[in-house]
Amino acid sequence: MTKRNGIFWGVVTVAVVVLFVCDLLLGSTSLTVSEVWNALTVGGESEVAVIVRRFRLPKAIVAALCGAALGASGLQMQTLFRNPLAGPYVLGVSSGASLGVALFLMGAPLVGYGSVAFSLGMVGAAWIGAAAIFMLIVSVSRRVKDIMVVLILGVMFGSVASAVVEILQYFSTESAVKNYVVWTMGSLGNVTSAQLSIMAPVVIVGLLLSVVTIKPLNAMMLGEQYAATMGINVRRSRMAILISTTMLAGTVTAFCGPIGFLGLAVPHVVRMATGTADHRVLMPGTILAGAALMLLCDILSKMPTSQLTLPINTVTALLGIPIIIVVIVKGRNLF
Repeated sequence: MTKRNGIFWGVVTVAVVVLFVCDLLLGSTSLTVSEVWNALTVGGESEVAVIVRRFRLPKAIVAALCGAALGASGLQMQTLFRNPLAGPYVLGVSSGASLGVALFLMGAPLVGYGSVAFSLGMVGAAWIGAAAIFMLIVSVSRRVKDIMVVLILGVMFGSVASAVVEILQYFSTESAVKNYVVWTMGSLGNVTSAQLSIMAPVVIVGLLLSVVTIKPLNAMMLGEQYAATMGINVRRSRMAILISTTMLAGTVTAFCGPIGFLGLAVPHVVRMATGTADHRVLMPGTILAGAALMLLCDILSKMPTSQLTLPINTVTALLGIPIIIVVIVKGRNLF
């Protein structure tokens, strides 16, 4: 590890800690560091303790997990497809999750509230939708050797899911469509403590699996044929990357909605900051930078007004799109 990379890791680690604390301090009611510390250590059921432990702390943890998950999955997709504009939702996982939520919010009311789909809940429906698309991708990847064909088919599966969602929107009530549109804007504050106890382990396992894929990712930068000559089991490595990406992107989408642009932009930020393509540096750097950037987005979403919070997707778009534009305009060879 070079001195430059060590400085970057140190800076981004400190940024995660500072932004996490700031996320606890800022909101409709600004708190001091001592008030937050007492709420976390002393306990009790004071107003400050309830605000910190029940609302701000879970939301900050969700923000860090989402950022890390989207960053890691974006890096894996860009390397696997050797495409700087590939994102964590490139395989249609987000569209599958959106279809599950659409069936829950707009399809279930059409057939009656007693249906099995309605009892699953929005998170369960999104997870099932993401898993369904993933199983299609897995079945295809076992038979197709060309990874670009897998990419194209993933996009097609996502397009089909999006088409079904539009049909449901056409026939659904105004309130159901409104609920779905609000979900697509993304939210970090709707994850309960019980849901976080499910979300956190799944994301952590997905992140650990992404770390395991570091060596195959380094080999795949020059193509799958080159990776095979290096002794990498390409099919097994590809499957591990697909599973990791689906666990990360699918879980974030299920619990927080389809949060865009962050997973696409963060890997480029880390590449430019470290000046390397070595995933031993990029993967941990992207995980930390993703967590920091999502915490920053959560803080910014609370800044314009003391009473309302902006949809998280609007903030990630405003931060992520300029980075993507710079990548396209410069046309840098990042692989």
